[in-house]
Amino acid sequence: MELPTLSIAERFMRYVQIDTQSDPNSNTFPSTEKQKNLLSLLVSELLSFGIEDAHLDAYGYVIATIPSNLTSEHLATLKLKGEQVPVICFCAHVDTAPDCSGTHVKPILHQNYNGNDIVLPDDPNQVITTADYPYLKTCIGSDIITASGKTLLGADDKAGVTIIMEMAKYLMEHTSIVHGPVKILFTPDEEVGRGTDHLDLKKLGADYGYTLDGGELGSFEMETFSADYLVLHIDGVIAHPGAAKGVMQNAIKVAGEILAALPKKEWSPEYTEDRAGFIHPNHLQGGAEKAIIEFLIRDFDTQKLKEHAQRLLQIAEEVVGANPDFSKVKLTMEVTEQYRNMREIIDQHPEIVSRALKAYERAGVRPIISPIRGGTDGSRMSFMGLPTPNIFTGMQAIHSKHEWIGVRDMVKAAEVLVNLVEII
Repeated sequence: MELPTLSIAERFMRYVQIDTQSDPNSNTFPSTEKQKNLLSLLVSELLSFGIEDAHLDAYGYVIATIPSNLTSEHLATLKLKGEQVPVICFCAHVDTAPDCSGTHVKPILHQNYNGNDIVLPDDPNQVITTADYPYLKTCIGSDIITASGKTLLGADDKAGVTIIMEMAKYLMEHTSIVHGPVKILFTPDEEVGRGTDHLDLKKLGADYGYTLDGGELGSFEMETFSADYLVLHIDGVIAHPGAAKGVMQNAIKVAGEILAALPKKEWSPEYTEDRAGFIHPNHLQGGAEKAIIEFLIRDFDTQKLKEHAQRLLQIAEEVVGANPDFSKVKLTMEVTEQYRNMREIIDQHPEIVSRALKAYERAGVRPIISPIRGGTDGSRMSFMGLPTPNIFTGMQAIHSKHEWIGVRDMVKAAEVLVNLVEII
């Protein structure tokens, strides 16, 4: 099977130029109206492929069906065996992360990458090197795509969108490939944790799915962090600064001392890897009277999330209790569930994994099975009733100005999807 390399590169470069950055502070859904610019384009292109039911719903989900081309003979044979062809779904998100600008992305195609450092032209201080990104060495002699130095690229997850679109076009053009019904799902707002908030799985009608939101060639991920969101409220005592002696108990200072009391070289994203969990303070706001610190709690063992939260509260209480200047300070803690380790669900459906790995094998791709130190839409969908592991796209250095992707990796991912559809 040969998928057109230049077609995938061209499609990807078109998509990344459409600003789809999501907004964590928005109360709308999608969080930004501009995400619909790409979503609407995807519907138009799917319809042009001949996929008749492609549509954009009120919440910003694109749903489409590549219809089954199984003949009556195929169905009769399956019936005799007591088998049914499952309905599978391929999913990717259109939004880019708020961490780095996604406005006026200028993608650059570096053909036959030679292994040298890549100086991004719009900001020569931004240099992509093999020392910083060793995976670049595997792309020497192949084409890669970067941004120009002032924005992220948007491979997360427009690479996934591109791969699914190329798969859909290929299947609609190559009707000799026999397959059951295939659902396509494009979501908004994954980067702000709301990608499945309004998803109607009954309407989608799939038995299981695969997200296209992974990294290097061959990666296959069926395990994510479990995640909670913790808010620590600090109630101080306010007074006029001119008459504050012995009265004021400044919530900002309390917050500072709590943060200073956290372990210096453990229990944080900066000092953990592999399967180690962490607590990550990611937002601080307030004033002298009241302040809040927001934390992300992450661990592969769901039971440990509660332990992390209790440890944090204990540290905060010890800080307050040890300082007589904080005698009237009150602490309260709120914990909200975000998502759970999808391995708990995927393990109940081993055929989802075995079929995917067989598709990798057919494409000549060696599977690399590893956990994600993060989450995907698939994490939440798995617990909503749609088991959904994650397939590679090739994206690297995501959420940054150094973001880049190998065109070869996107081509191979599309090949894996076509194989997977045929195997199922």
